Amino acid sequence: MADESGLSPFVFACSGGLVLDLSTFDMQPGMALELQNFEPDIKGGYRRISGYTKWNTNIVPQDASASEKVLMSAYFKGKVIAARGTKIHEGGKTGSWTQIDTGRTSAGKYTHFRYNLAGTEFIVWADGANHATKYDGSTVTDLNATGAPTNPKFVVGFKDALFFAGMSATPQAITFTAPFTDSDFSTANGAGTINVDSNITGLFPFRDQLFIFCEERIFKLVGNTIADFQVLPVTREIGCVNGHTIQEVGGDIIFLGPDGLRTVAGTEKIGDVELGTISRQVQPRFEGLTDVDEFDSVVLPDKTQYRIFFSNANTTRSNTTGVMAVRKQTYEFADIRGIRPSSTDFIVDEGESIVLHGEYDGFVYRQEQGNDFDGNTITGKYRSPDLSLGDSGIRKNFQRIIINYAPEAAVNADLFVRYDYESPQVPRPAAYPFDTATVVAVYGSSVYGTATYGGQSNPLVRQPIEGSGFAVALRVNDRGVSAPYSLKGFQLEFDVGARR
Repeated sequence: MADESGLSPFVFACSGGLVLDLSTFDMQPGMALELQNFEPDIKGGYRRISGYTKWNTNIVPQDASASEKVLMSAYFKGKVIAARGTKIHEGGKTGSWTQIDTGRTSAGKYTHFRYNLAGTEFIVWADGANHATKYDGSTVTDLNATGAPTNPKFVVGFKDALFFAGMSATPQAITFTAPFTDSDFSTANGAGTINVDSNITGLFPFRDQLFIFCEERIFKLVGNTIADFQVLPVTREIGCVNGHTIQEVGGDIIFLGPDGLRTVAGTEKIGDVELGTISRQVQPRFEGLTDVDEFDSVVLPDKTQYRIFFSNANTTRSNTTGVMAVRKQTYEFADIRGIRPSSTDFIVDEGESIVLHGEYDGFVYRQEQGNDFDGNTITGKYRSPDLSLGDSGIRKNFQRIIINYAPEAAVNADLFVRYDYESPQVPRPAAYPFDTATVVAVYGSSVYGTATYGGQSNPLVRQPIEGSGFAVALRVNDRGVSAPYSLKGFQLEFDVGARR
């Protein structure tokens, strides 16, 4: 129905995320055919992500080769513990790195776990090549007592004990300490070993259970001590590809299975767990991953957001990919490009989320900082489905578009309008600058030039556009350095032309 101007409006909100399993004809208007470095926001819309900066401007000292990647980047007591080569260093936000561990002759990719024992905070790490090691902020201690596993890959805390798995000689075994200790492996004191029938790929404590992820199975350990521990099957149909992909998001455990992202969700109603595949709508992103050297993941708890990264030493940073999954009523997805981790960590410290990744270049970075990727432009891209606006047989003559967006500072982006499924026979209007310096009109709380208007939380940009077609698609691309901004929705205004 036409408004008082005589134009017909078509309004849609940005919602649904990246969708790759539907044709453009079957998609809802707010979904995205392309969504790169825009995060589905739990508050609504698509937000261009923040950047990352160096944790410390000094490179982590190399062991033998300048090409050595950072194998661990773990936050502990206000500092970062970084492993590179066979050496482990500690560093604050400024100053040089201090070497804290020198006793390694080889090293693999690390896992770590923070815990409190008798009032003392510790962090423990394991790399699959050495004894596990604990650190209290001043003293490094190898966990090499009689009975200790020699080269675990995985270490977690559960039921007041430490649990280890991924030993090369016993890949289906879990070894655990006696209760209330981190270094007593005496069976007489309650330590022990549990075996499963598939190679273990990760451990994850969740609520009152320890989930044991394997190549072809998933189990859970229940009970309180060796006296009543039980290993129960969760599923014998699916396993976990890589333990570095296991995270908790909003009451779900997310992990990478052979067929994409899956969850193990607790269900109090039946007192058990249920498995679900959540990544069908972006399934192509999880196919053909045979050339991936590194799988890493982090969680942004305040955004109920999970990030998984696929990286490789031969791929440039700008071409390194990943996927964001944001838990709303259902999961919404987006692509990540330009973050190349070789290790990750996240923690909420005194109410502040700290998200870290170590890189192939020897530095440690903190995510969710600034407007660029350590000086490199963040390439944000959004593409809507092709919209027929109710009737694909009627030509529409487009006059205006109203953009509902929320800038956080100066924005530099372009809006592109494309007609009839981007047919080369249809004229393509030039880009419409979409930024705080050149927009035609801004209403609400955005910045227009040097002036600020109104008090709405989401400003409206009223932009005249040109062109006609039976269907229309919108694109937004960042242009130069831009602060984060959120695309909330669009209104297209047109008059009706002839039927074909």
